[in-house]
Amino acid sequence: MSVTTKKKHVERELYEDFSLPEEHQSIVRVVRPRGNNLHQVTTPDGEEFLASMPHKFRKHVWIKRGDYVVTEPIPEGNKVRAEIVRILMKDHIRYIVQNNKWPAGFSEHEDEEKDEKEPSKELERIKLKDDVESDEESGDDDSDDLLMENPNRPVVYVEETDSSEDESEEDETSGREEKNN
Repeated sequence: MSVTTKKKHVERELYEDFSLPEEHQSIVRVVRPRGNNLHQVTTPDGEEFLASMPHKFRKHVWIKRGDYVVTEPIPEGNKVRAEIVRILMKDHIRYIVQNNKWPAGFSEHEDEEKDEKEPSKELERIKLKDDVESDEESGDDDSDDLLMENPNRPVVYVEETDSSEDESEEDETSGREEKNN
């Protein structure tokens, strides 16, 4: 089987497999990567251990801190006590929560995420609506306000002077010098 075919099967399994975790499997949260395809994970009870990433996921799927995975215990493991079986996406988590299989230790975290996301979306809509209304009222098409300042550049303050007065004074002094010559 070619590499692309393997990748296709892994992606299909990752996105289309909506099965619930079995009795011997557990849902854990990734705390941090430890190198060599090992990840430090934590259980809903707060216990931390290492879980290994199987070869089929390597170079095809990346996981980061805060992601949830389904693990299967390794009986002979001392430090590495589990192997990652599935990586849970948002849709998978929603499906597991609907079927009441989500661990109680992680449910508080999910509720906080939902509470944080919903008001921020509403606030974002209100801000966008206010911005559109203020742009319509002012009639300005200043797109400079939408641009973010580059933090890598030093801030240079330019003092604005009336350049027409400076130029007229220079012209008058140069005109006097020409008449004198």
